Amino acid sequence: MVTQRGRRSGAEPPATPPRRAAKGRRSAPDADNAPTAEIPAVGSENLDTAVRAKQIPEAAVARLAVYLRVLSGLAEQGATTVSSEELSASAGVNSAKLRKDLSYLGSYGTRGVGYEVQVLVSQIERILGLTRQHRVAVVGIGNLGHALANYGGFPGRGFPVEALFDLDPDLIGVPVGGLPVSHLDEIPRVCSERQISIGIIATPPTAAQSVCDRLVAGGVQCILNFAPVVLQVPAHIEVRKVDLAVELQILSFHVARRADDALAVQGNTGLPDAGSPIGNGNGSGNGHTDGGLGMVVRG
Repeated sequence: MVTQRGRRSGAEPPATPPRRAAKGRRSAPDADNAPTAEIPAVGSENLDTAVRAKQIPEAAVARLAVYLRVLSGLAEQGATTVSSEELSASAGVNSAKLRKDLSYLGSYGTRGVGYEVQVLVSQIERILGLTRQHRVAVVGIGNLGHALANYGGFPGRGFPVEALFDLDPDLIGVPVGGLPVSHLDEIPRVCSERQISIGIIATPPTAAQSVCDRLVAGGVQCILNFAPVVLQVPAHIEVRKVDLAVELQILSFHVARRADDALAVQGNTGLPDAGSPIGNGNGSGNGHTDGGLGMVVRG
């Protein structure tokens, strides 16, 4: 079965109905007041993680990755605990949404203490599958491909780049980021031999589908696609699409909307610059306000 994949990473899934509390578990309106959940026993860890992972909405998964980045920074600074307010402010979400997201992990914090940083790091890493490395291949060694191949942040987060591919004969065999570039025809063999699980497509759109087919043939399970096309893949292949032009167009919409709102306010009041920032003070959207100073933190 072949499906079309090309979802934008910022898309919100349908709302998930609230889960019924397990029998015998005390519920609390403030998730910080409940005891911190313990990490499951070794024998049940994989099963428990798999069950929890299936219950997490896709939008919450993206936020968990942001929380992990913030928590890792706190751990490097020597922090041992963090409150939901502190973590939500750093992550750019409201504290209620953060507590809901962390409840999928079974972590509820402790009154007056908050969350244990290392416990949350371990729980999120396990849910996101970061307890093992995922080897990455980059296809298309142009400007973007060069940048991705040389990015030092991938290995430290469990995503070492292990293979590079291109069609340009002037690039074949040339080391980029310490790895020699291989020909596109070598994708199935090299990916299979090096156990590549994630492929990054940074090619022109006309070559993207052919590259995708080769990656799938090499056993790649997930694809990050920078080419502005919708890929045809088997149902078991996960695809994430990053279209920078679309993201810029979305930002353009917000700029235009703010300009239109400012003009409307000036027309109503006769005063210049009399408008308020969009989303300030109403608690809606993906950001939160700074308590009336006109700033909004976006995740």
